[in-house]
Amino acid sequence: QPEVGKPMRNCYPLPGPDFTYGMCTYKRDGGVLEAIGHWDIVKARPRKKKMMPRDFVTMGRGAVAEKCTTAREFALYYKYTDIRLKDKSVLKYGFKIPPGMTFGRPGRPSTPIYDIMQHRYREMWMECQRARTAIQHEEKKKKIGEVRENRTQFLRTHPPPKKEESFWHLQRFEKVGPHLRTFRDPDSRKKALSA
Repeated sequence: QPEVGKPMRNCYPLPGPDFTYGMCTYKRDGGVLEAIGHWDIVKARPRKKKMMPRDFVTMGRGAVAEKCTTAREFALYYKYTDIRLKDKSVLKYGFKIPPGMTFGRPGRPSTPIYDIMQHRYREMWMECQRARTAIQHEEKKKKIGEVRENRTQFLRTHPPPKKEESFWHLQRFEKVGPHLRTFRDPDSRKKALSA
């Protein structure tokens, strides 16, 4: 039977009072005094440049621009031209940040409370509405005063250009001579054409 108000004892033997539970660390740091006195300086490891895969789309475009047509020419172009994909995880400016650059969203301009309390925005809106209605009234007056011309009056004042007759013939009929001679001699033909 367990004792009242106490958990059941387990049957495993426990180590003595000088036993430390957990992982034993043999390194002794100086505690708070040493942490406040000086910081541990860790040397940065040199960063390895990430090797990106080759950009075959750009190299293919370049090969076509160089007028490569056969597979052998393409292979030679790929051999001597090495274009890599751009790493999108790196900033577009590189690792150096421009001196005037700030991160984050810009702060909103302060609200002009004085203008809000004086209903300045309502007055500006009302002025815009009045100006717009005045312009609309002026346009209506112009439309009422105008007399619209019909098509006949417009054609009288602006006659359409006259069409010039074109004496165009097929080329194969241009060099063909006349088959009939209705004039007695060439002189009478010239007199008839000159009249």
